[in-house]
Amino acid sequence: MRKTLALFDLDNTLYPQSCGLWEEIGNRINRYMCERLGIDPREVGKRREEFLKAFGTTLNALRRHHSVDPDEFLAFVHDIPLDRYLRYDPALDRMLERLKLRKIIFTNADAAHARRVLSRLGILRHFESIIDIHLLEFVNKPDRRAYLKALEFTSVPPEECILIEDSPANIIPAAELGMTTVMVGELRERDGAHHHIRSITDLEGVLTTSAANCTTTKKTSPRIPRIFA
Repeated sequence: MRKTLALFDLDNTLYPQSCGLWEEIGNRINRYMCERLGIDPREVGKRREEFLKAFGTTLNALRRHHSVDPDEFLAFVHDIPLDRYLRYDPALDRMLERLKLRKIIFTNADAAHARRVLSRLGILRHFESIIDIHLLEFVNKPDRRAYLKALEFTSVPPEECILIEDSPANIIPAAELGMTTVMVGELRERDGAHHHIRSITDLEGVLTTSAANCTTTKKTSPRIPRIFA
């Protein structure tokens, strides 16, 4: 089936992990837990691992166990000078311009952070909307309900969607629902993704190949269900 919508994760997907921004966000989360909640710094790493395993995000764990204000938390952890980590990416800008399908951000962060990142990269204009943690009503990836809510918001069946992500945990539910999935970053064994690319700017080749496969399938075997590699 022809793809009509690309759902893009934000952090570590539209910019490389090597830039250090995601690491700094993690440092800010650690600071919040120590300074605002009084958690022993020696325990923060272990607690965050437990939180991520149980809730998918530190935020939802802190809302559950510490009743934190989500807006205060998000403002604190994203209070980062982005110019130290990101700059205009002309190759990404041109690639997104050439992709003739709907483009939407699908992130566990908030829309304010997403807009700042997209603006710094010079690509905000390419995205028609942002599905953020508020729109998801704090039901975050990889919870299956987050993907169903995204599909409801976009009014697109999963077979027409392609999800671009850097997290194996977030890839699996999308693939199970019938989306085509693309993992950005280093190849990892058994991550469940249909396609792997080292950089987000390699996405165009994946979409071209997928479209060609769809066309070939339609011409040569119209009665056989279509299977995307």
